[in-house]
Amino acid sequence: MPLIDCLTTTDALAEVFSDASVLAAMLEFEGALARAEAAAGVIPASDAAVIFDAARRGGFDSSAIASDARAGATPAIPLVKALRIRVRQTDPAAAAHVHAGATSQDVTDTALILLLRRAHGIVAADHQRLEQALRALSARHAGSIMLARTLLQPAVPTTFGLKVAGWTAPIARSWRRLDRAWQQAMVVQLGGAAGTLAALGDSGPRVAGSVARELGLRPAAPWHTDRDRLGALTSACGLYVAALGKAARDVALLMQSEIREAGEPGGGSSTLPQKRNPSGCALVLAAATRLPGLVSSYLTAMMQEHERGVGGIQAEWPAIGAIVQSTGAAAAALAGVIEGLEVDPERMRANLDATGGTIFAERAVLLLSPSLGRDRAEQVVADAIAASRGSDVPFSAALKAAAGAGLPPGILDGIDDPGRYLGSAEWIRTQLLGGSDE
Repeated sequence: MPLIDCLTTTDALAEVFSDASVLAAMLEFEGALARAEAAAGVIPASDAAVIFDAARRGGFDSSAIASDARAGATPAIPLVKALRIRVRQTDPAAAAHVHAGATSQDVTDTALILLLRRAHGIVAADHQRLEQALRALSARHAGSIMLARTLLQPAVPTTFGLKVAGWTAPIARSWRRLDRAWQQAMVVQLGGAAGTLAALGDSGPRVAGSVARELGLRPAAPWHTDRDRLGALTSACGLYVAALGKAARDVALLMQSEIREAGEPGGGSSTLPQKRNPSGCALVLAAATRLPGLVSSYLTAMMQEHERGVGGIQAEWPAIGAIVQSTGAAAAALAGVIEGLEVDPERMRANLDATGGTIFAERAVLLLSPSLGRDRAEQVVADAIAASRGSDVPFSAALKAAAGAGLPPGILDGIDDPGRYLGSAEWIRTQLLGGSDE
């Protein structure tokens, strides 16, 4: 893959969208078209056999095709020309039937769908790794108590298992949306010059159905300027990668040396030997940074003119290729992060204890209000926080001193026990992992 793209894809996805793979997909369409037309009696079977064999052999010069593509604003024109020349060398009569009844966008759209079908299996496998790792991590740390943080500040106790479940649920939901959109996009494109299949006469629908069967795609009415299926796919990629980015952001924050509650395998520094950088998280967050702009580009390109657009379709291929590869790169990177994540429950407890107990202020107000009234309880708690901060006095001791005598016996016992202020954390964790919030 090009060095400039090495952080934006995976080896497997880079191969799917390589020049050789793109040309193979376009040629697969041309071969399937010839066979379908022969089956419908549109062209002779002998001609279809020659065309199919010439297409299957591949070996065309992708650099030359890319260079010539600029003249017609599509790589289909030079590829069809090259295929026709090859067929003519074997059977001049058959050359006249190359690409018969189709248009350039039929080639490029169907080729794109074939590439996306291959890419789906790759991304799906990495998502499965990721979701399995997340669910196992959440179960393993269902009882690992840590600080919840709101606006980046200590809040109340929670569990790491719940935090991980909070990553898992939107990732799983957005994947299901993406998977559905991906499956719905697996349709053939065959419409001819203006989406009427006029050049194929009455055989058009039959040929289109046969091409779909040959390629293992679903038949569909021509969709030259109806880009909603791919729009749904690209938008779903954006949602999915944003969900991945949320988890990566949290892991990177937990890795900070001031926190040190969890850490991915990470990478080193070119100059600072002591560093363990969140490199996997960086790849996920880079993808999440790219995706919104790419998705926006695709959605803007959907507004195509009349029966065949100008400019919009030319913007799609690079946008979709980048979107899908970035999605796969993010899924693979986060799967590696979660599979190798090291969690430190002792450090979590130490960070919780370092608050001096002030994170239990909300609980203190709730416990004191029945006896003191809400206003007095809030003032007592505020005084205790002030006395505790910047001193060695634990919040619980400062609270008892501020409250004075007259409280019901034992009302503040265990005020600083985090296990007694987790609320419904475990129930919420299991609800999130069970998918019952959809």
